[in-house]
Amino acid sequence: MCEGIDIACLPATTLQKALRERKLSPVELVRACLNVYETLNPTLNAIVTLNDRVLEEARVLETKPPNSLLYGLPVGIKDTTDTHGLRTTYGSTAYRDHIPERDAEIVVRLKAAGALVLGKTNTPIFAVGGETNNAVFGSTRNPWNAKRSPGGSTGGGAVAVATGMVALADGTDLGGSLRMPASFCGIVGLRPSPGIVPQDSASFLWDRLSVAGGLGRTAEDLGLFMQAVAGPYDASPLPYPAHHPGCVLPEFEANMRLGYCEHLTALEPTPVVASTCHSAINTIESRGVSVKSVNLSLANAPRAFAVLRAHHLLTLHRDRLNQPDAAGGNLTKNLSEALNYSALDLADAERIADEVWRTFERVFQKIDFLLTPTTAVLPFKLSEGYPRRIKNTELSTYYDWFAPTSVLSLTGLPVASVPCGLSPGGLPVGMQIVGKPRQEAAVLALASLVQEWCPISLPPILQQL
Repeated sequence: MCEGIDIACLPATTLQKALRERKLSPVELVRACLNVYETLNPTLNAIVTLNDRVLEEARVLETKPPNSLLYGLPVGIKDTTDTHGLRTTYGSTAYRDHIPERDAEIVVRLKAAGALVLGKTNTPIFAVGGETNNAVFGSTRNPWNAKRSPGGSTGGGAVAVATGMVALADGTDLGGSLRMPASFCGIVGLRPSPGIVPQDSASFLWDRLSVAGGLGRTAEDLGLFMQAVAGPYDASPLPYPAHHPGCVLPEFEANMRLGYCEHLTALEPTPVVASTCHSAINTIESRGVSVKSVNLSLANAPRAFAVLRAHHLLTLHRDRLNQPDAAGGNLTKNLSEALNYSALDLADAERIADEVWRTFERVFQKIDFLLTPTTAVLPFKLSEGYPRRIKNTELSTYYDWFAPTSVLSLTGLPVASVPCGLSPGGLPVGMQIVGKPRQEAAVLALASLVQEWCPISLPPILQQL
């Protein structure tokens, strides 16, 4: 095996095979990832707390049989996910030196599968935001252009995976926090259905809007991740689906039916995003796969998401209503917004969410998967904070711009973002794949085909290594 970047940026599935066959050791792989971290992280700011015991843990792991699923694979853990003995700040100055006494269940499962936690990845404060910055660690930068945003809120994890600092990363997705960074960074992100992956949230056990998921360089890599972390969790009342097919990627039949919708709401993608996605659709059709045009008009869905999101945040962060310094600007505004919604607003939002579900139920009677752009824009400049206008649509809040992902959160369906091409300026564009209930594995299988048919390069910053 080669050194440095040639090792660190290999797919996790390739690294898994090499580790199991003893052609690569956990220590060699960790050193390769640390080399990338030491070279690029000062610029990109993806990993904010390094696990200084990771090499020692890799040496101990080398004395054990390479039988576990993720044996020796370095992973990044979002800084809102608790890690025993490793600083977890939630992006808040109030928790700058916080060291949890326990691992979140997803971390327990990753470690049990043989993964090595390399460090904590950057996030906006309490994961509230479609970009990745906070007052503790500052901004994370996009590896395709360091002057641009990697998206959020799992931006640190996406950058770490895209550059080879880690093989896999965990994350959460409320309105697109896994899918948007995956799109902006040219990797794959999966939002699974509620109940598939455990999410420790003791103050909101019945939460179905926010889910835990993962990021990988390939769809097959995410299949590995899901095999390690998916499964029943007794501490959660959300049921694990009794007939969930598992996370081993199936083979596809030639007669699969795809649908494509350019915009789910009134927010239309910019011409460069639309043209890149259309090129990908043309490529898919050239492979003999039928892609049907689907027109959806989920005009009320963004409003419903805004109300349900506000209710979600108020449930989780009610104790921070009068703590603006700890909560940060975005969360403080969102909590005030939540107080202004009425019971009727909440009831209307639930009814709209029901109708969105019925819409997709009808759509999936005619197609097997729905494809749609992940974001309406290319990665925006860090100085912009978020887009204020997209085509003819004025955006009044920082979360309006991620309507293409947030309205799909209302469905509870599995959704992946997969890179489908590069813009003329060399920035990645992502396509969402929406699957039927409990079809996470099938969604990833289609994502694998899209990656094969519409390949992109590695981020140009890796040429520094």
